[in-house]
Amino acid sequence: MDDFVKPTLEYAELSPLFIVFGIACLGVLVEAFVPRKHRYLVQSTLAIGGVVLTLAAVIAVANRLKEHGDGAARGIVGSMGTVVVDGPAVFLWGLILLFGLAGCLLFAERQLEGGVSAFAGQAAALPGTEAERQAAGLDHTEVYPLLMFALMGMMLFPASGDLLTMFVALEVLSLPLYLLCGLARRRRLLSQEAALKYFVLGAFSSGFFLYGVALIYGYAGSMNLGAINDAVRNDASNQTLLLIGMGMLSVGLLFKVGAVPFQAWTPDVYQGAPTAVTAFMSAATKAAAFGAMMRLFYVAFGADRWSWQPMMWVIAILSMVVGAAILVTQRDVKRMLAYSAIAHTGFVLTGVLGLEGAGELTDGQLTSLQAVLFYLATYGIAALGAFAVVSLVRDSAGEASALSRWAGLGKHSPLVAGVFALFLLALAGIPLTSGFIGKWAVFEVAMSSGAWPVVIVGVLSSVVAAYFYVYVIVVMFFHDPEPEQAAYVVHPSVLTSSTIAVGAAATLVLGVIPGPVLNLAGVAGQFLR
Repeated sequence: MDDFVKPTLEYAELSPLFIVFGIACLGVLVEAFVPRKHRYLVQSTLAIGGVVLTLAAVIAVANRLKEHGDGAARGIVGSMGTVVVDGPAVFLWGLILLFGLAGCLLFAERQLEGGVSAFAGQAAALPGTEAERQAAGLDHTEVYPLLMFALMGMMLFPASGDLLTMFVALEVLSLPLYLLCGLARRRRLLSQEAALKYFVLGAFSSGFFLYGVALIYGYAGSMNLGAINDAVRNDASNQTLLLIGMGMLSVGLLFKVGAVPFQAWTPDVYQGAPTAVTAFMSAATKAAAFGAMMRLFYVAFGADRWSWQPMMWVIAILSMVVGAAILVTQRDVKRMLAYSAIAHTGFVLTGVLGLEGAGELTDGQLTSLQAVLFYLATYGIAALGAFAVVSLVRDSAGEASALSRWAGLGKHSPLVAGVFALFLLALAGIPLTSGFIGKWAVFEVAMSSGAWPVVIVGVLSSVVAAYFYVYVIVVMFFHDPEPEQAAYVVHPSVLTSSTIAVGAAATLVLGVIPGPVLNLAGVAGQFLR
């Protein structure tokens, strides 16, 4: 009989996870004990303050990592091997928390809806009933602890050291998002439909992922990513189990990032969810899911690249082509940004195809990990800022996301239209914006690994998508609206204004001076095996 080993936790290195979880639990207690009229102020302050405190803890952890390991492989394997705190994980933690902070600010916005938030006063009330009318002036403050629980899952996802922890993180990040998608104050049925569709998508994603976990455990005899890597290197047992299990895990993760052909209903979710939730999901979920994907394929399956790379070639090409092709047919701004997200998933996958190595710059050569981390930062900032601008354009029914209602926006609200045009140009990858540097980075690493056909498709898809982005800009500045279809811009509070302003500034700065963030991604090193 084996001796019992007392479990140990590295509290200092895992402190960001504990802080986020603690703030989420405090938020639940606030809902239980604080009077309703005070909850908004308490919950919003607690969430924003908690994210800032967690960011400080992440910076402290980054400094502590210098004491562990050497070179590019700095970090620790904590929590009895289930959580890996290394450079890429800490970089992603910081990125996800920045997106979470922007999400908190957008969630706390009350000026756009006349003194209340964009979330339904009472989620359980059926649309059009007396109960919903009675709840019209109430705030749904449960959204803040839900956001914090989602953040906790997003942080754990790319830091998972074994498949079981990765699955738990997937569920923790997903379940709050299912609820948040159905809480829109306006267009309740569309929002509830989005929540149901996202739940069904998530159920398929989780089912495939868990089935893959079982098959990989049958192959390697362990769920630990390092042990799986050893089994792959030693060519252990049944290769059929490995290939099928790898495929199942891939499907689960590709559902989460919205890659083709697993993108079904993703545009419906983006359109129906409250715009603040869509903004947060579009940035943070993609960063967390791609972080987990890279850890899985680089650490556990890195020795079997020839098995999964052809599949990734096909998925990347399909995502870019389908996303760009359907993008140009859209006449709803939120759906347009949804198909843009699908195309950008293909661009990120192009970077994943590159050669993994130490994240530090060597003779100017980027690594796959460095390029993908930078791209996730640039895309997340642009997408989050674009959705924040969408929340400002209104008509009598609420948000005016129909493209026809954006005609002439540049004439009566040139600043808002100009900022939105900047975000669109960044998504298109136009020079002097962050999107150009991001695409250049992922295309360069893909070319260095021999994936030039994927790069050619990526360039052509970028041209097709850029055409439609420019068309939207033309509609805003050079088309005259129909009198009954004209939309107007609501003046937001400092919360949303700050989010948009910081996003626009970061988009410009990263397009002109990308070096600091590229070097930070390089200093993050490589995944600890």
